[in-house]
Amino acid sequence: MVWIVLLLFLSLGFAYPKVFIAKWDGPITPTTADYIDRALGKAENEGGEVFVLELNTPGGLAESMRKIIQRFQRSPLPVVVYVYPPGGRAASAGAIITIAADIAAMAPGTNIGAAHPVQIGAPGQGKGKEEEKDVMKEKILQDMLAFVRSIAKEKGRNVKVVEKMVSESLSLSAEEALKEGVIDLIAVSRAELLERIDGRKVRKFGRSVEVRTKGLEVVVVEESFKEQFLKVITNPTVAYLLLMLGFYGIFFELYNPGAVVPGVVGAICLLLGLYGLSLISMNWLALLLILLGILLFVLELITPTFGALAIGGIISLALGSLFLIGPDSPYGEIPKSVIGTVVLASALFFLLAGRLGLKAQKRKKLTGAEGMIGEEGEAITDFKKGRGKVLVHGEIWDALSSDDIKKEELIRVVGMKGLKLIVERISSEPPEQRQEP
Repeated sequence: MVWIVLLLFLSLGFAYPKVFIAKWDGPITPTTADYIDRALGKAENEGGEVFVLELNTPGGLAESMRKIIQRFQRSPLPVVVYVYPPGGRAASAGAIITIAADIAAMAPGTNIGAAHPVQIGAPGQGKGKEEEKDVMKEKILQDMLAFVRSIAKEKGRNVKVVEKMVSESLSLSAEEALKEGVIDLIAVSRAELLERIDGRKVRKFGRSVEVRTKGLEVVVVEESFKEQFLKVITNPTVAYLLLMLGFYGIFFELYNPGAVVPGVVGAICLLLGLYGLSLISMNWLALLLILLGILLFVLELITPTFGALAIGGIISLALGSLFLIGPDSPYGEIPKSVIGTVVLASALFFLLAGRLGLKAQKRKKLTGAEGMIGEEGEAITDFKKGRGKVLVHGEIWDALSSDDIKKEELIRVVGMKGLKLIVERISSEPPEQRQEP
């Protein structure tokens, strides 16, 4: 019995080795770094034997590239970068990510290189500005050259050719890259890649590690919905367009108050564009979208727009909630069912409960001075010199009036002065002769 329990415990605690595959097709952005970090972390925590990144990219942000390479270097697992599919490329930042892998591979018909750094910003004006710009470009170039030299030496690649990729924007085909010692092998398919890297040895943290792939389960780490969405808005072109659309939408709303839709769309696009250009972090994006959603709900109550602000609030609140916690959180991401329920409940609260509250506030008050205005009563004395007594709601009040009011005439309260009512005459018929309508 003891042996059965022990075997059961060991079987539950044992993780079978696997090959983890991540796929990235698009520019290198902060979302790329987050996705690779999540996929590699999953491989490390769930019995990964080797991590493979299938890459097809035109390049991207240097800061994101460095984060990815640093993540490769921290991982105890052998990291393979495979430029795939045929016709794909690893250009600019993608080329440096490829040479930073423990094993660099390419599919036939792909190319690598053209990694000269490009500075984002407006060109300088005037001689002094041009010279300053040239100095800055040279600093960036030399910094990148030093970076790729250290990587190429560590991974045993052709340092001179790698330097030319940066300094001269050299680009190589898969066959040329293999011949020049920039990559380790060419593989037609993923299956051939896994077969050819089996048994290879790489160095990790100063020791030799043998790569094992034969007969292992292959696990593909797919992009989450959040990562797919952010992948689109972090594309530099899309991020720029979102930013400009945001500015134009807000300006149009300011010039044409009440248009509503341009302002709502502009505010959401502006926040997404700021994140896409790495001007605000993911946490700030999520928080600002949630606050914007609540603000739009409140504005819908104050200035009803037949649902335009409410729809904007629902979209903003849903996006903010979706981005608030990532799938790599130790507690897991917020379930979409919970997000949907909270967003719907928030919309119903503001649109129903909030509107009822506003109606209650606008309802005529029944107590105090404001509650007396508009009420009708009866004079119980003749008014002399504008003064007399009236009966309103079964209470006798001192009253003031500019009308000549006689006893038993109907009056209406039009105001108050201290504890005295200001009244006007509305009928001279005695109560017994008045007929109800």
